[in-house]
Amino acid sequence: MRFFWTLLTVTLFLFNPFVANADGRIFVTNERSNTVSVIDAKSLTIESTIEIGERPRGIGLSPDNTELYVAVSEENKIVVVDPNTLKILREFEAGSDPETFAVHPNGNIYISNEDAAKATVFDPKTGKQIAEIKVGLEPEGVAISPDGKRVIVTSESTNMLHVIKTPENIIENNILVGSRPRSAAFTKSGNIAYATAEISGEVVKVDIVKAKIIQTGSTGDNKSKPKDVIISKDEKTIYVAGGRANKVVVMDANTLEIIKEIPVGKRVWGLAMSGNGEYIFTTNGVSGTVSVIDTGKNEVIKTIKVGEFPWGVVVKDN
Repeated sequence: MRFFWTLLTVTLFLFNPFVANADGRIFVTNERSNTVSVIDAKSLTIESTIEIGERPRGIGLSPDNTELYVAVSEENKIVVVDPNTLKILREFEAGSDPETFAVHPNGNIYISNEDAAKATVFDPKTGKQIAEIKVGLEPEGVAISPDGKRVIVTSESTNMLHVIKTPENIIENNILVGSRPRSAAFTKSGNIAYATAEISGEVVKVDIVKAKIIQTGSTGDNKSKPKDVIISKDEKTIYVAGGRANKVVVMDANTLEIIKEIPVGKRVWGLAMSGNGEYIFTTNGVSGTVSVIDTGKNEVIKTIKVGEFPWGVVVKDN
């Protein structure tokens, strides 16, 4: 009998799709609960909740996954958390209204300071500001190329992608796109990027080197207000958070034609992909949930209740 139960346990372990491909933990910022929800990637259940500060939004990990960074917008600071012990390590002032940020391969953080129409660069180890870059009105999305040579900052009210050259931290190009750009994502080469335009309901594919729009695609109906965008591991597909349309739009990365629309919770904002590319996690603000999408089927396989108005999400690999 003992052998039977041992065999059963091992069998369930091996054939549980979440265990075999687990990526450790998923962290979610809840901007109205002032917390970060910690989801266990094996069981896809809430493991813990961290009290973090007023209106947390942007979230990211250090290149070596040893530190978790959270932008606490109302308190104008970045809070640093140990992603293993879940203890707050330190915090530092990060300029006016730090909303979204991206982490450079060298460990520095590039932050969009929405109220101040600028991007700032900080060393999160010391909390020291390294650079300040004037951009357009209401900067929000930040993306960094895999090689670290370029940074994109979107400005919502100026309708531009600001391409910043590093390490000089100077604007190389300003690319006019659709109305109210929100987020951007680079391909592995760093030469191509995709960006969402919320009001015009579009995704643009941009040649970053030539500063030229290659393709523009609609995300569907008038309700679609695209926010976040991520690229599949094979770079054949992009996934777009449809905002008020309450769906994730799957698009062909080459043509920007819609492949499928995946219903999720209300007001989907943030997207993150597991390290193996097999799952996507969405933050559904009004529903207060995270949807788990199987990218092989392009279907929601689980919905997880988190805090109030979840916004940002990041996956920590094992």
